[in-house]
Parts: sequence; C-alpha cells; structure tokens
Amino acid sequence: MPLNSTTNDEMQLEEDEFDTYKDPETGELLSVTRFTWRNSSKVSVQVISYGATITSIQMPDKNGTLDDIVMGFDDMKGYRNPLNPYFGATIGRVANRIGSAKFNIADKTYHVTANLRNHTLHGGKKGFDKVNWNHHVDGNKVILSYLSRDLEEGFPGDVITTVTFELTNDNRFVFDFKSTSTKPTFVNLTNHSYFNLAGHGAGADETYKHLISVNADCITEVDNDSIPTGKFLPVAGSIFDLRIPKNLGSVIHKVPGYLGYDHNFCVTKGSAQENSFVARAVHPPSGRILEIYSNQPGVQFYTSNHIPEDPKKFKGDLSKLDVLLGKGGSRYFKHGSFCFETQNYPDAANHKNFPEAILYPGNLYHHTVEYRLFLD
Repeated sequence: MPLNSTTNDEMQLEEDEFDTYKDPETGELLSVTRFTWRNSSKVSVQVISYGATITSIQMPDKNGTLDDIVMGFDDMKGYRNPLNPYFGATIGRVANRIGSAKFNIADKTYHVTANLRNHTLHGGKKGFDKVNWNHHVDGNKVILSYLSRDLEEGFPGDVITTVTFELTNDNRFVFDFKSTSTKPTFVNLTNHSYFNLAGHGAGADETYKHLISVNADCITEVDNDSIPTGKFLPVAGSIFDLRIPKNLGSVIHKVPGYLGYDHNFCVTKGSAQENSFVARAVHPPSGRILEIYSNQPGVQFYTSNHIPEDPKKFKGDLSKLDVLLGKGGSRYFKHGSFCFETQNYPDAANHKNFPEAILYPGNLYHHTVEYRLFLD
C-alpha cells in the first residue's frame, strides 16, 4: 500500500518504501522512498531517493503491450552491488571524467578521488549516486535534495543540489538539476538511465534494431583513457555522424576500438536559453520512440560496452565472466542498452576552450532535461 497518494488531472503520484539499507559509515538503517507516477496514457515512471535514481519507465508498444524500457534492480542489494554501472542514477558532483583527478581554480590545485586508474569518474568513490537524498512532494513534482559538504571526494565548497522530477500527461518525463555553492567549484551533473525500447531485458539483438540520431556536428577527441585532449573532431564522413538516423547494429562494431560508442557529442544548439533537441531513438518492431531535449552543450552516447558479455557470445573463460542480474531476474549483457547522458563536456574544468565549468558563489547551476515518449 502506498504511504501517500495524490491524483491531479488524471495523473497519479504514489509514495511508498522501496527498501532499506545500512549506511556503511554510521551503521544506521536507512529507508529508501519510491515515487511512482501514472498518467492517462498508461505511462508510468518510478524514482527512488537513493541516488535520485530512475528505476522504471513503463510504456505500451504499438499493440498496447506494456514493458519497462530502462535497466534497474528490484531491491537495494542490486543498487548497492559494486557491479551496478550507475543504472538510472543522478551523477555528481561531476559526471564523466576528470583527467589525472585534479583541476585548478584561481591558481589553486584540487586533488579529487581517483576511482578509474589515476582519473576520476562520475564523482569519485562516493558520488551523488551512492547517497540517500531528502525528498519533498509538491503536487505532481518530486523534489530530491542533497548537501555535499566542502571537500567531499576532494571537491571544494558546500554544494546544495536539488533534482525535480515530473511526469506529464503528454508523456514527457521532465527533470532539472539546480546547484549552488559556498566556494568556486566544479559541477557537472547528469542522469545515467540505460534504455532498451524493446524492454529492459530484451538484450543486444533488440538494441541493434534501434535507429539512433544525435544532433551534433562534432565530438570531443579523447586519448586512450577517454580523457579529452581539448580538440574537436567533425563527425562528417565518420562513424560518429549520427545526424541522419543510423541503424545501431550497422555501425556499433565499426567504432574505433570495437567496443561501441562512449563519446561526448557536442550538441548543435538552437538557443542558449532553451532546451535543444539532443537525440532520438526509434525501435521499429515495438513502435516506441524516445527523444531527448536539454539545455546542456554535450551528451555522452554510451552503448553499455563494459557490462558483462552474453555467455553465448563470450570467447574467453566463462568462469571469469561476471553476471549482472536485473529486474525480474533478467540478465543484462554488453550492448543490451544505451545511454544519452546530457552534460557539460567531460573534464571541462581543465580545458579553457570548453564551456564554463566552474560554479561560483551567488550563481546557479541549472540543467534541464526532457525525455519525450512516443509511438510510431
């Protein structure tokens, strides 16, 4: 039974307990709250307070059959699993990579937690995805908030962040991030949802059937550790030219390195003050369509390259192959999903030619996103 339930213009929002977990630092047993939206189009979305995480997006296909189109877990054991690749989580204080785990502000060097070799990935060892956020409900909106203390993971300043989520009756799931800081600091947030419009457990064969388009004329060049060099590469004539929809299965294995896509695309923006079209995914067999809109300059397109491979396709020692069990006992495999992580450019604090990355006291970091859901 839901703890609380509200209905407004055929929109229903319920609040209940998802699960509990023990805080590893204090030993305190914490309750994780779940929020469930259901609209008049039979679209539903679930978010939990742990990691401000999107755990479920259900929508019908062209035949009216409902399925969940994002990866996730049934309980906190899954979300606390070290193998969890940030499914659905809010990523901060800084999404993506920071080269050599350091950056300068006003001639002072800050050393932050290195958790990917000698670099920082997605906020360090204890990023925003690994904390239980406070929550407040305002009509159909859920506002989650977190206070990141000065020098948490090495980042300067007390930073207060809120994420506001809302599902609408026209099948838009909209959310925005806002942050303020007591000291100049580096902030770059994102959501790390993994999509498969055929259904979360449909696997790579269905992922390959998607038509993908990304509104970008160039990408940021990276080195062998995926750290930006500061250069921009035009996508024209390359495997990164997704301005015209491409069948994912026809291009994913041609990406240099043969792993798949994991690159920051520089969004071609219409107006700096408005959300721009970022990307589109179409799954023709189901008729489901996802469009992403955001006010951010970049988007990381990632095709789940580092999730364990399907044993049927794995050529190595099967005893060394990890197993990632998701919702309903589904097994998640490499290339079984994809992400569109709207963001500032990776490592932006270390590149003066990248968009402004420093948040100063008195200023507001504001990042807006829309997931628009359609049927063909």
